[in-house]
Amino acid sequence: MTLAISIRFARTLACAVALAAIPTLAGCAGPIAGFIVQTRNHQGDLALANRNLTDAALAYRLALRVAPDDAHARAGLAAVQLQVAAEDYERSKFDDALAALAVAAKYDPDSVRLSELRQEVQQARVKRQIVVSNYPTYSETGLALRKAYAQLSKQSNAIVASIQRFDYSYDSTELVKAIRQSNELNTEVAHLTARLVNYRQLVESGSPERSGQTPLAPAASLLPLP
Repeated sequence: MTLAISIRFARTLACAVALAAIPTLAGCAGPIAGFIVQTRNHQGDLALANRNLTDAALAYRLALRVAPDDAHARAGLAAVQLQVAAEDYERSKFDDALAALAVAAKYDPDSVRLSELRQEVQQARVKRQIVVSNYPTYSETGLALRKAYAQLSKQSNAIVASIQRFDYSYDSTELVKAIRQSNELNTEVAHLTARLVNYRQLVESGSPERSGQTPLAPAASLLPLP
């Protein structure tokens, strides 16, 4: 009985070593291979749920080394690559996004989301070329506008604070302050809206120097206010 246990242990150990050493493990002990695939898939699922895309991709790839046709691992790796592509797209890394989608297509070629995202990335890449051609400094102008709009939240919070102070102080001067702040906010919103309209026109028709058109406001108005 002891000898049989020793032989079984030796076989199990040998198979485990083989699983670790051979890239594709088609047939060393099904239960052990199945356990490894299940464990790797679980690790991939946890990493993906925590948006740890690097570890998730690694786990699914390790599962596929053992079972290249495992549906769970293939779907998981495709999902990871879709998220990688989406993040690259948001950073305007269009070539990287398309490369990630190409990898995803190997594991989930019929994905509707994959097809939609690829089309969206390709269209965005063409549109960026048009924007750059029309208005080379669009990025700096867009950044200035984003920062200016972000400042509006501070003004809005100041209005809320004035109203809250009235709630416990019953001092109507706080409401007067809130009204003044609200008027200032409305003025700034109107000003930024005009800048935004001007920005859109510059992007579509080109910068003033290149298009010969007169914008709604001089270019200097697109810079952040002091």
